[in-house]
Amino acid sequence: MKVSEQHFVNARLPLSGSTGYYKVIVKNGVYDSIDLQSGKVESPAYRAIPRDAFLAESVIGEGTKIWDLNGRILLPGFIDAHMHLDKAFSLPRVPNQSGTLLEALRNFGVAYGEIGKEDIKMRMRKAALRALSYGTTSLRTHLDFNVRKDRDVCFRTIYAALEIKEELKDWIDIQLFPLTMHESLGPKELEMVEEALILGVTGIGAIPHLSLTPEQDVDRIFELAIKYDCPVDFHTDEDDDPSVQTVALIADKTEQYGYQGKVVVGHLCSLAGMDHDIAASMIAKMKNAGLKAVTLPAANMYLQGRGDRGIVRRGITRVREIQEAGVPLATASDNIHDPFHPFGRGDMIQIGLLTGYAAHLGSPADQLQILRMMTEIPASVIGLDRYGLSRGNQADFVVLDACSVEEIFTFLPENRATFKRGRLIHASRLDHTWGVPIGGGEDEVFRNPCCCRFTQ
Repeated sequence: MKVSEQHFVNARLPLSGSTGYYKVIVKNGVYDSIDLQSGKVESPAYRAIPRDAFLAESVIGEGTKIWDLNGRILLPGFIDAHMHLDKAFSLPRVPNQSGTLLEALRNFGVAYGEIGKEDIKMRMRKAALRALSYGTTSLRTHLDFNVRKDRDVCFRTIYAALEIKEELKDWIDIQLFPLTMHESLGPKELEMVEEALILGVTGIGAIPHLSLTPEQDVDRIFELAIKYDCPVDFHTDEDDDPSVQTVALIADKTEQYGYQGKVVVGHLCSLAGMDHDIAASMIAKMKNAGLKAVTLPAANMYLQGRGDRGIVRRGITRVREIQEAGVPLATASDNIHDPFHPFGRGDMIQIGLLTGYAAHLGSPADQLQILRMMTEIPASVIGLDRYGLSRGNQADFVVLDACSVEEIFTFLPENRATFKRGRLIHASRLDHTWGVPIGGGEDEVFRNPCCCRFTQ
């Protein structure tokens, strides 16, 4: 039987601002209604989801499915605004003994030409589907596109990425940004970037702090972006040196070219090392230019501060100051098990937890803000339309086996269900078994967290 309508009752929607129970109705892949219930609904028609069958459901009538979430959290799908799918899971082939950014760049540059298209596709598919399984429904990936290398090698990655985007389009939305400007951009290099845009990539990625001629190259990037009316996403100041301040150049050029709202700056590590007044002026420039930002806590905590002794910097940007200035700031995965970052799995809850640790975001309000940095804010950063829990929007969401924001970041629930356009795409369930009797309390250890008091 084809299911065209689904009812989710007794759901918690922490981003709604209310602690009550909600009924969410999805019809034909979009939200038809989202209503606050007067209380928890108990009905024989609503079959509860027990812990040992997280996604049990009941079907009422032709084409209608009922899910009783029993106080569990429903969030709009996670948005991973900055990934490197083409590098994911390449660490066994491209090691990094020192753990430094310099060795990662060097080693991947050497291996770049030897990695075949099918290998790239396999790892991109694996990373994207793992992210989907953890609740990510849209992502933006940068693609290694060193225009100083062999042309065929560059476009091998582009074609692989375009094929993966098409292959997975029914399950996860993928934006593609070729990452150029490794040294400088001449006519030949710009022609290659333009060809990638014609082939169908989403926008232009660049690394101006590594350019030999940053101002000239940033000008050329903006001119090309305007020609194709596409967004720009800069890797920005991923450096411990506080004198590295290309974010100021990007802000100035954004205003000069009238490109406010279409430019993203990621990393911003050097901002953390600047004098407070200088940092404040940089953040003000970002705000005035309408820049959007992404922090990458996992990779930057791993890569940055390696020259420090004694007090070692955390490596991430000034998260709280950027937020307080009103600059949209998302958090994202960056690299997964590659020479730039040997850990990670594409799980935005894990990234959210690391954001909380690294940026001292732990209060109830802070934790709610972290959820927004994983959902609503990155949706705005990467320009998604019809996103979020509102009537008429596309029904992309994740259900978590937790009933408060605090439980999400305390238990890191493995039990999750990811829905894309209203369709269940993936569900996971973690089982626990004691091999010996513990003394009567073993059932309480892994009890359904939704029996706990809701505190958010």
